[in-house]
Amino acid sequence: MGTKSAIEWTESTWNPVTGCSKISPGCKYCYAERMARRLKAMGQPNYAKGFDLALHEHALELPLKWKTPQVVFVNSMSDLFHKNVPLEFVLKVFDVMNRANWHTYQVLTKRSGRLRELDRRLPWAAHIWMGVSVETEDYLGRVDDLRQSSAHLKFLSLEPLLGPLSNIDLEGIDWVIVGGESGPHARPMDEEWVIDIREQCAKAMVPFFFKQWGGTNKKKAGRLLAGRTWDAMPKAVTGGY
Repeated sequence: MGTKSAIEWTESTWNPVTGCSKISPGCKYCYAERMARRLKAMGQPNYAKGFDLALHEHALELPLKWKTPQVVFVNSMSDLFHKNVPLEFVLKVFDVMNRANWHTYQVLTKRSGRLRELDRRLPWAAHIWMGVSVETEDYLGRVDDLRQSSAHLKFLSLEPLLGPLSNIDLEGIDWVIVGGESGPHARPMDEEWVIDIREQCAKAMVPFFFKQWGGTNKKKAGRLLAGRTWDAMPKAVTGGY
Protein backbone atom coordinates (compact mmCIF):
# COMPACT_ATOMS: atom_id res chain seq x y z
CA MET A 1 0.00 0.00 0.00
CA GLY A 2 0.95 3.63 -0.33
CA THR A 3 1.56 5.85 2.65
CA LYS A 4 -1.91 6.08 4.18
CA SER A 5 -3.07 9.68 4.36
CA ALA A 6 -5.22 11.55 6.85
CA ILE A 7 -6.09 14.09 4.14
CA GLU A 8 -9.84 13.82 3.75
CA TRP A 9 -9.98 13.89 -0.05
CA THR A 10 -7.38 11.22 -0.81
CA GLU A 11 -6.33 7.77 0.39
CA SER A 12 -2.55 7.63 0.07
CA THR A 13 0.44 9.85 -0.66
CA TRP A 14 3.46 9.33 -2.89
CA ASN A 15 6.43 11.69 -2.67
CA PRO A 16 9.09 11.19 -5.36
CA VAL A 17 9.85 14.88 -4.75
CA THR A 18 10.08 16.55 -1.34
CA GLY A 19 10.73 20.14 -0.36
CA CYS A 20 9.57 23.37 -1.92
CA SER A 21 9.82 27.18 -1.78
CA LYS A 22 7.26 29.88 -1.12
CA ILE A 23 5.62 31.71 -4.03
CA SER A 24 2.35 33.18 -2.70
CA PRO A 25 0.51 33.99 0.57
CA GLY A 26 -0.92 30.48 0.91
CA CYS A 27 2.64 29.21 1.41
CA LYS A 28 3.37 31.38 4.45
CA TYR A 29 2.63 28.73 7.10
CA CYS A 30 3.09 25.63 4.94
CA TYR A 31 2.06 22.41 6.71
CA ALA A 32 4.53 20.39 4.61
CA GLU A 33 7.41 22.57 5.77
CA ARG A 34 6.50 21.97 9.41
CA MET A 35 6.20 18.25 8.79
CA ALA A 36 9.51 18.11 6.92
CA ARG A 37 11.30 19.67 9.87
CA ARG A 38 9.83 17.07 12.21
CA LEU A 39 10.79 14.24 9.86
CA LYS A 40 14.35 15.56 9.57
CA ALA A 41 14.60 15.67 13.37
CA MET A 42 13.38 12.08 13.49
CA GLY A 43 16.16 11.04 11.09
CA GLN A 44 13.93 10.20 8.12
CA PRO A 45 16.45 9.94 5.25
CA ASN A 46 14.21 11.51 2.60
CA TYR A 47 14.18 14.68 4.69
CA ALA A 48 17.90 14.92 5.44
CA LYS A 49 17.80 18.32 3.69
CA GLY A 50 14.71 19.40 5.57
CA PHE A 51 12.43 21.31 3.24
CA ASP A 52 15.03 21.95 0.53
CA LEU A 53 13.88 20.49 -2.78
CA ALA A 54 15.03 16.89 -3.26
CA LEU A 55 14.37 14.28 -5.97
CA HIS A 56 14.00 10.66 -4.86
CA GLU A 57 14.70 8.24 -7.71
CA HIS A 58 14.29 5.31 -5.31
CA ALA A 59 10.67 6.29 -4.68
CA LEU A 60 9.65 6.57 -8.31
CA GLU A 61 8.34 3.05 -8.84
CA LEU A 62 6.55 2.59 -5.52
CA PRO A 63 3.04 2.73 -7.05
CA LEU A 64 3.91 -0.26 -9.21
CA LYS A 65 4.29 -2.30 -6.01
CA TRP A 66 0.89 -1.28 -4.61
CA LYS A 67 -1.49 -3.87 -6.01
CA THR A 68 -4.67 -2.56 -4.38
CA PRO A 69 -6.13 0.33 -6.42
CA GLN A 70 -6.14 3.56 -4.47
CA VAL A 71 -6.44 7.33 -4.83
CA VAL A 72 -2.94 8.77 -4.54
CA PHE A 73 -2.00 12.38 -3.81
CA VAL A 74 1.25 12.95 -5.72
CA ASN A 75 3.89 15.04 -3.91
CA SER A 76 1.89 16.08 -0.88
CA MET A 77 5.25 17.31 0.44
CA SER A 78 6.30 19.30 -2.63
CA ASP A 79 5.18 20.64 -6.03
CA LEU A 80 5.88 18.55 -9.12
CA PHE A 81 5.96 21.71 -11.26
CA HIS A 82 8.57 23.53 -9.18
CA LYS A 83 11.09 25.20 -11.50
CA ASN A 84 13.91 23.07 -10.04
CA VAL A 85 12.26 19.74 -10.90
CA PRO A 86 13.72 18.88 -14.33
CA LEU A 87 11.33 17.98 -17.13
CA GLU A 88 13.10 14.62 -17.35
CA PHE A 89 12.06 13.83 -13.78
CA VAL A 90 8.49 15.07 -14.31
CA LEU A 91 8.26 12.71 -17.28
CA LYS A 92 9.52 9.83 -15.12
CA VAL A 93 6.72 10.51 -12.64
CA PHE A 94 4.16 10.55 -15.44
CA ASP A 95 5.61 7.33 -16.86
CA VAL A 96 5.06 5.54 -13.55
CA MET A 97 1.54 6.93 -13.26
CA ASN A 98 0.75 5.60 -16.72
CA ARG A 99 2.25 2.19 -16.04
CA ALA A 100 0.59 1.82 -12.62
CA ASN A 101 -2.74 2.75 -14.15
CA TRP A 102 -4.94 0.89 -11.67
CA HIS A 103 -4.52 3.83 -9.28
CA THR A 104 -6.04 7.32 -9.51
CA TYR A 105 -3.49 10.13 -9.13
CA GLN A 106 -4.12 13.64 -7.84
CA VAL A 107 -1.43 16.16 -8.83
CA LEU A 108 -1.71 19.64 -7.31
CA THR A 109 0.34 22.75 -8.07
CA LYS A 110 0.57 26.46 -7.38
CA ARG A 111 2.92 26.79 -10.35
CA SER A 112 0.29 26.79 -13.07
CA GLY A 113 2.53 28.71 -15.45
CA ARG A 114 4.98 25.82 -15.63
CA LEU A 115 2.08 23.39 -15.96
CA ARG A 116 0.96 25.36 -19.01
CA GLU A 117 4.53 25.43 -20.34
CA LEU A 118 5.05 21.65 -20.06
CA ASP A 119 1.51 20.53 -20.84
CA ARG A 120 2.00 19.37 -24.43
CA ARG A 121 4.95 17.22 -23.45
CA LEU A 122 3.09 15.31 -20.75
CA PRO A 123 1.39 11.93 -21.40
CA TRP A 124 -1.97 12.63 -19.80
CA ALA A 125 -4.38 9.79 -19.05
CA ALA A 126 -7.88 9.73 -17.58
CA HIS A 127 -6.68 8.42 -14.21
CA ILE A 128 -4.29 11.37 -13.73
CA TRP A 129 -6.15 14.32 -12.22
CA MET A 130 -4.64 17.79 -12.30
CA GLY A 131 -5.43 20.55 -9.82
CA VAL A 132 -4.31 24.04 -8.86
CA SER A 133 -4.33 25.76 -5.47
CA VAL A 134 -5.95 29.18 -5.16
CA GLU A 135 -6.00 31.12 -1.88
CA THR A 136 -7.23 34.60 -2.89
CA GLU A 137 -8.71 36.35 -5.91
CA ASP A 138 -5.22 37.49 -6.91
CA TYR A 139 -4.44 33.91 -7.97
CA LEU A 140 -7.55 33.00 -9.96
CA GLY A 141 -5.35 33.10 -13.07
CA ARG A 142 -4.15 29.65 -12.03
CA VAL A 143 -7.63 28.35 -12.87
CA ASP A 144 -7.31 29.68 -16.42
CA ASP A 145 -3.93 27.96 -16.80
CA LEU A 146 -5.42 24.69 -15.56
CA ARG A 147 -8.36 25.00 -17.93
CA GLN A 148 -5.96 25.27 -20.87
CA SER A 149 -4.14 22.07 -19.89
CA SER A 150 -4.80 18.69 -21.49
CA ALA A 151 -5.62 16.98 -18.19
CA HIS A 152 -8.79 14.90 -18.46
CA LEU A 153 -10.01 15.80 -14.96
CA LYS A 154 -9.33 19.23 -13.52
CA PHE A 155 -9.84 20.28 -9.90
CA LEU A 156 -9.36 23.26 -7.58
CA SER A 157 -7.99 23.23 -4.05
CA LEU A 158 -9.13 26.49 -2.45
CA GLU A 159 -6.99 25.97 0.64
CA PRO A 160 -5.93 27.74 2.69
CA LEU A 161 -8.83 30.00 1.73
CA LEU A 162 -7.68 33.48 2.76
CA GLY A 163 -10.37 35.65 1.20
CA PRO A 164 -13.60 35.61 -0.80
CA LEU A 165 -13.64 34.09 -4.29
CA SER A 166 -16.87 35.55 -5.59
CA ASN A 167 -16.49 35.02 -9.33
CA ILE A 168 -14.79 31.71 -10.07
CA ASP A 169 -15.05 30.62 -13.70
CA LEU A 170 -15.88 26.94 -13.22
CA GLU A 171 -16.17 26.09 -16.90
CA GLY A 172 -14.22 22.89 -17.51
CA ILE A 173 -13.61 22.33 -13.79
CA ASP A 174 -14.64 18.92 -12.43
CA TRP A 175 -14.21 19.28 -8.67
CA VAL A 176 -13.70 21.94 -5.99
CA ILE A 177 -12.14 21.44 -2.54
CA VAL A 178 -12.35 24.18 0.12
CA GLY A 179 -10.45 24.27 3.39
CA GLY A 180 -9.26 26.63 6.09
CA GLU A 181 -5.67 26.96 7.24
CA SER A 182 -4.58 24.88 10.23
CA GLY A 183 -1.63 25.06 12.58
CA PRO A 184 -0.23 27.40 15.23
CA HIS A 185 -0.43 30.51 13.02
CA ALA A 186 -3.68 29.69 11.18
CA ARG A 187 -5.38 32.64 9.52
CA PRO A 188 -9.18 32.74 9.81
CA MET A 189 -11.65 31.72 7.12
CA ASP A 190 -15.07 33.37 6.92
CA GLU A 191 -18.11 31.08 6.66
CA GLU A 192 -19.65 33.42 4.06
CA TRP A 193 -16.71 32.78 1.73
CA VAL A 194 -17.30 29.02 1.94
CA ILE A 195 -21.07 29.23 1.45
CA ASP A 196 -20.63 31.47 -1.58
CA ILE A 197 -18.24 28.96 -3.19
CA ARG A 198 -20.60 26.10 -2.39
CA GLU A 199 -23.42 27.99 -4.12
CA GLN A 200 -21.24 28.70 -7.16
CA CYS A 201 -20.45 24.98 -7.39
CA ALA A 202 -24.12 24.03 -7.07
CA LYS A 203 -25.07 26.44 -9.85
CA ALA A 204 -22.33 25.07 -12.12
CA MET A 205 -23.04 21.43 -11.14
CA VAL A 206 -19.47 20.97 -9.92
CA PRO A 207 -18.90 18.54 -6.99
CA PHE A 208 -18.04 20.42 -3.80
CA PHE A 209 -15.84 19.00 -1.02
CA PHE A 210 -15.45 20.85 2.27
CA LYS A 211 -12.24 19.66 3.91
CA GLN A 212 -12.01 21.55 7.20
CA TRP A 213 -12.43 24.81 9.09
CA GLY A 214 -8.84 24.54 10.26
CA GLY A 215 -7.58 26.81 13.00
CA THR A 216 -5.17 26.05 15.82
CA ASN A 217 -7.25 22.98 16.75
CA LYS A 218 -8.64 21.66 13.49
CA LYS A 219 -10.11 18.51 15.06
CA LYS A 220 -12.19 20.60 17.44
CA ALA A 221 -13.26 22.96 14.65
CA GLY A 222 -14.32 19.98 12.54
CA ARG A 223 -15.63 20.03 9.00
CA LEU A 224 -19.37 20.55 9.28
CA LEU A 225 -20.87 23.27 7.09
CA ALA A 226 -24.54 24.13 7.57
CA GLY A 227 -24.84 21.16 9.89
CA ARG A 228 -23.46 18.48 7.58
CA THR A 229 -20.38 17.26 5.74
CA TRP A 230 -19.85 17.92 2.04
CA ASP A 231 -17.90 15.07 0.47
CA ALA A 232 -18.83 15.13 -3.22
CA MET A 233 -16.23 13.60 -5.53
CA PRO A 234 -15.83 13.74 -9.32
CA LYS A 235 -17.76 11.34 -11.51
CA ALA A 236 -14.57 9.37 -12.14
CA VAL A 237 -14.82 8.13 -8.54
CA THR A 238 -18.49 8.24 -7.66
CA GLY A 239 -20.06 7.38 -10.99
CA GLY A 240 -22.19 10.52 -10.82
CA TYR A 241 -22.70 13.83 -9.04
